[in-house]
Amino acid sequence: MMKQIGRLWAGDVPLAEAFWQYAVLYGLLVNLVTSLLFLALVINEANAVLLILAYAIPMPYNFVIAVAVWRSANSYPGPKEHANLARFVTVIWMVVLTAT
Repeated sequence: MMKQIGRLWAGDVPLAEAFWQYAVLYGLLVNLVTSLLFLALVINEANAVLLILAYAIPMPYNFVIAVAVWRSANSYPGPKEHANLARFVTVIWMVVLTAT
């Protein structure tokens, strides 16, 4: 697992995998689960510290994946427009997921 995180961080994962698998699929799953946790804590009137922690849990993942896609786009052999679009969409996607 740590090896894969290192490969992601370094941009050594193909862009399609970094974008579709890690940013879109896993990003959605991580943020959905933590959003449900946050909502459960709100419903149960948890204290502010727990709410802040639950809200912050996906942030490191979102940051690492945004960097991973950005770096993977550097070595993408296809059209530069596709690499730049993947960068743009991933950054927007991670911001939206973090904000929700």
